[in-house]
Amino acid sequence: MRNREYAIAAIPADGIGIEVIEATIEVLGALQQRFGDIGFNIERFDWGSDYYKKHGVMMPVDGLETLKPFDAILFGAVGAPDVPDHITLWGLRLEICQGFDQYANVRPSRILPGISSPLRNCDPGDLDWVIIRENSEGEYSGHGGRAHRGHPEEVGTEVAIFTRVGVERIMRYAFQTAQERPRKQLTVVTKSNAQRHGMVMWDEIAAEIAMEFPDVSWDKMLVDAMTVRMTLNPKSLDTIVATNLHADILSDLAGALAGSLGVSPTANINPERRYPSMFEPIHGSAFDITGKGIANPVASFWTAVQMLIHLGEELAADTLMTAIEKTTDASILTPDVGGSAGTEDVTAAVINAILDSNVQRNSVG
Repeated sequence: MRNREYAIAAIPADGIGIEVIEATIEVLGALQQRFGDIGFNIERFDWGSDYYKKHGVMMPVDGLETLKPFDAILFGAVGAPDVPDHITLWGLRLEICQGFDQYANVRPSRILPGISSPLRNCDPGDLDWVIIRENSEGEYSGHGGRAHRGHPEEVGTEVAIFTRVGVERIMRYAFQTAQERPRKQLTVVTKSNAQRHGMVMWDEIAAEIAMEFPDVSWDKMLVDAMTVRMTLNPKSLDTIVATNLHADILSDLAGALAGSLGVSPTANINPERRYPSMFEPIHGSAFDITGKGIANPVASFWTAVQMLIHLGEELAADTLMTAIEKTTDASILTPDVGGSAGTEDVTAAVINAILDSNVQRNSVG
């Protein structure tokens, strides 16, 4: 009998999300086989754009209550060409993130073996970052409105909200993350030269929280200058914290610089564990390649690594990350990273590596 059983809610949602989540479920099955004392009880939910077309909502009204008992959520991707993006995003992904107070969005980026960065003269070790994104307020608070629709004087307002409690907790989480990494270095991203209220408070709170972590070195960058630094001097960065909007944009840049969004994972964490956390690849639903069998499952596999770490299964996480690296290093790559392999090819290679008793190491990337 297995010693540790985990209830996992799988929400493949839309497009290639369905393909990569199914591949990830296969990989979790291989880990279950490799480690006989771990079990994953996975329940699939068909929520997403197709559900919306049938029911007028992206998920049932009691969706959060349904998800609450699970240990973790595996999420695919959301978005469809024939459903407005604000409906798909706010109706499912953001509803879960905000409903479960998953305020820490964690996005690691590094160049995996066998994958080339578009940056010239960039060695793999030069780009090894963790971007911490404030995931509950800021520019994506959902506050604002529309007035005088259709008239020349029509107005749309989008209110960015920064609270002391919100900024303090994400700063503390970011400093703690930096403290746990070898370089103990944090860069705080801001735009306080132009955004003189919320962003100035962001800067001030960063300086206050830094006093609690004297062993962490930190600096501050304006978001526009940060894009230059990421591109021209990647090895000067390690852990990065930014607002909801800024980190959303910067993490896409980070994924591209690491080779592809297809290898970029995301964890939406509720650090206090009052609610389940959600794990998803950074890429979108990518309807242009849906059904072609070429979607890159590596980002979804890597986010499963994050999930396993969150669940306390370090050895399983370590084994999966090593299997991913062994696969990419063998040039078993999908087209987005310069290869010709399909989703099934990459999945099979990772599973074979997991089941190889020699695949194991001592640290998780």
